[in-house]
Amino acid sequence: MNQSIKINPLGFREYDARWIYNKDINSEGIRNLGKGLGTQIKKNTTKENPRVIVGHDYRSYSEEIKTALKKGLISTGCFVEDVGLSLSPMVYFAQFNLDADAVAMVTASHNENGWTGVKMGIKKGLTHAPEEMKELKEITLNGKFSIGKGNEKEIKNFDKIYKDDLINKNKIRKKIKAVVACGNGTAGIFAPDILRGIGCEVVELDCNLDWTFPNYNPNPEDLKMLHAIAKSVKDNNADIGFGFDGDGDRVGVIDDKGNEIFSDKIGLLIARNLSNIYKNSKFIVDVKSTGLYSTDEILNKNKCETLYWKTGHSHIKRKVHKEKALAGFEKSGHFFFNQPLGYGYDDGVNSAIQVCHLLNNQNKKMNEIIKELPKTYQSPTMAPFCKDEEKYNVVDEMVKEFKKIKAQKIKIDNQEIKNIVTVNGIRFSFEDGSWGLIRASSNKPSLVVVTESPTSDERKINIFRFIDKILKENGKVGEYDQKI
Repeated sequence: MNQSIKINPLGFREYDARWIYNKDINSEGIRNLGKGLGTQIKKNTTKENPRVIVGHDYRSYSEEIKTALKKGLISTGCFVEDVGLSLSPMVYFAQFNLDADAVAMVTASHNENGWTGVKMGIKKGLTHAPEEMKELKEITLNGKFSIGKGNEKEIKNFDKIYKDDLINKNKIRKKIKAVVACGNGTAGIFAPDILRGIGCEVVELDCNLDWTFPNYNPNPEDLKMLHAIAKSVKDNNADIGFGFDGDGDRVGVIDDKGNEIFSDKIGLLIARNLSNIYKNSKFIVDVKSTGLYSTDEILNKNKCETLYWKTGHSHIKRKVHKEKALAGFEKSGHFFFNQPLGYGYDDGVNSAIQVCHLLNNQNKKMNEIIKELPKTYQSPTMAPFCKDEEKYNVVDEMVKEFKKIKAQKIKIDNQEIKNIVTVNGIRFSFEDGSWGLIRASSNKPSLVVVTESPTSDERKINIFRFIDKILKENGKVGEYDQKI
């Protein structure tokens, strides 16, 4: 007897799909997702047998999910090309390298065990944005699927082609000793090989694959992971530490003294390094990123422009593509390099390589390079619980609230709000460059809160306290995952 189809509509997020396996979606639901995606790909490519690259991450149930997804895709007429155990960027790369029509990567990235999901894309280098997700959701839930004769083939050893592509273009002269931490996620069989290949001396940390994630989730924003990397950097007297997320599209960086460098600062250093070579370039950063980009003297001197845009790998990727920007940087560690540095998608290993080039080009330690940036006090990314069905309304209420605060010239830590950006939630900033952000998380039932001040740590905390007070008064916001 066929099991009934289970598929929670809330799993269709802004730019990918995420569910708790068997609770929110079962294998029949996944198969229907494959049918929905196959139908969508055919509609958007107008091909009877579009070629779709499929890969999966190293979770105990990912292969089972991939099998169900492939069955759905094949039933619509898609020709599936399975590259096997992959990083998300390897699947994106395969679309260019094999000139395929679409991609589907089975991964829940850094989410806790039990979660699954799919990152999908049709146009090369771009993953689904909200419009495509909405279309996919409607097709899948309405069950109006294409029927065709598809097939599948296995692409063997594609990991070698992906690794060699990054290695051959990026050899470095300087001996850089790097701690490479993978949190027992899939990046463990990619990142150490590639960084060794370009010329680094690699110290591996939690690079053996273990789907139970015995130490911590592979998430470069997780303080536990960052502390483990910092300890290893100091113990091994390393030049740099890199932490990769579960599907290898993000990286976190620790300097030679064991200090975490927030990814937006790393982005700024890379942008400075690139701006000397590529003058008049454009960079895209997300609303969670430091305010330093807009005032940076080196970027200004090299006539480079920075645009603040919506948080989320799909949004930044598309904005980089649309604006023909040289690169895009997201606070969460997603970096995007356009031609000639990359194909526009996010690849944590390529991001780590760009940091190695930064060290390779300067006769300085990472800690010295970071000290050249004006000091700012930044909060970590904090996520207070808020139900999926309520979070966007809560953010709309916050936008109204802070616009009122600005209009009434109410002071926060003795400062008036000077500027408000609402491309994604609300980012309000002050005369001295301090700012606060409240937005809805795209992949979890929570809000996202970030604050920063170039003036003092105290001001950063006071802005957070002000936000926290207003959120508490709202009544729909719960406990934080971490807070300052």
